[in-house]
Amino acid sequence: MGKYILRLDDACEKWNKQCWERMELLLKKYNVKPLVGVIPNCEDPQMNVYPFDNSFWGIVEKWLENGWEIAMHGYNHVYCSTEGGINPVNKKSEFAGLSLNCQMEKIEKGIKVFNNHGIDPKVFFAPSHTFDNNTLIAIKEKSNICIISDTIAWDIYYDNGLYFVPQQSGKVRKLPFKITTFCYHPNNMEDYDFNYLETFLSKYNSQFIPFPSGINIKRKRNKIDDFISFCYFIRK
Repeated sequence: MGKYILRLDDACEKWNKQCWERMELLLKKYNVKPLVGVIPNCEDPQMNVYPFDNSFWGIVEKWLENGWEIAMHGYNHVYCSTEGGINPVNKKSEFAGLSLNCQMEKIEKGIKVFNNHGIDPKVFFAPSHTFDNNTLIAIKEKSNICIISDTIAWDIYYDNGLYFVPQQSGKVRKLPFKITTFCYHPNNMEDYDFNYLETFLSKYNSQFIPFPSGINIKRKRNKIDDFISFCYFIRK
């Protein structure tokens, strides 16, 4: 029986706090501990519709105390290229296509924001899932991050000094992989999305696991992973 991970994107000081509070109550009900992507310095103009929340970092601290995993979700969440990188889920990126020095600066600045709030993240995922080899080099040079939550694969794998926890679906559903990560954006969720998620959690909550931040098995990516990825991008 495969295991599921729930990933929540776009937590930041400008957020739809009501939707996030609703998500938190839902996950507490079913004892699901997610991975949360925090944007350290959000400058995305689409987030300007939400008021600035001075209580945000205190809430992040509470999540950590409750066993939630916190990831660095880019630096400012502003798209500055049309590259898809090595995980071309979308043709826009904050990272892919940029110089190594530029990407190292982004990672360094983002980590500093986290450190100023007493957090040293071990997980990274980029806005729109798009990053390149320079991103991975920058992460290793400028942070203690050792896990990427992204790419399409059957299971967790280890490559070039980093662990990759695959992320295969934008909504909950039965999938045959050993590890499946479902990616949600609470800021944009409607009643239907919450109700659909709760129906799934009520049936399959026992298959959800906390994000595996203590990975030590160095499985290499193989032909099965490549085939699954090929099928995904052919369909896309």
